[in-house]
Amino acid sequence: MYARSTTVRGNPQSVDDAVAYMRDEVMPAIQQMDGCIGLSMMCDRDSGRCIATTAWESEEAMHNSESGVHDMRMRMTQMMGGDSPEVQEWEIAVLHRMHNAPEGACARVIWVQGDPTRMEDATSTMRTAMLSKLEELPGFCSMSMLVDRQTGRGVTASVYESRDHMRRAADQAKSLREDFTREMGMQITEVAEFELALAHLRVPETV
Repeated sequence: MYARSTTVRGNPQSVDDAVAYMRDEVMPAIQQMDGCIGLSMMCDRDSGRCIATTAWESEEAMHNSESGVHDMRMRMTQMMGGDSPEVQEWEIAVLHRMHNAPEGACARVIWVQGDPTRMEDATSTMRTAMLSKLEELPGFCSMSMLVDRQTGRGVTASVYESRDHMRRAADQAKSLREDFTREMGMQITEVAEFELALAHLRVPETV
């Protein structure tokens, strides 16, 4: 399974309009495309940063969809008054849900850089050693790990029932990610928190 993420940095006052556009126009169109297995959107209302992610059954399906989503991507960027969108393609290496995210859910997203030759070790360790610990965090809903095996880049998103739960889990989560990245020889390049504005995923679990 694969995913394409589109990051737009725009006017914070335009976030609601962008979410409505994604929900009412983009999502129905995307869901009709061959191989689509879902869409999510995360927003930081303070900075105006939004990340929309589409999930696909195969790399071929993801690439075949590009021409169909290009104009919608540019429309959202224009709507938000943003610069050129940042587009990245990933393999969905790990996906685990305890339960679906409720309204008001939030996500903590961690970007990492590591050795490309150790990506399989990293995904295996996440499945076998880390998920059970994440499940113990207050308000934990789900976790996804996306990787680019060629470059050694990766990103994980842990979803919590609310911003309060996410904050209560912060110290434990920080300790877990520091242990994990140290063991895997990875460098954390960014940590950010978002509102989970849309979560319509049919992606099957990998564990």
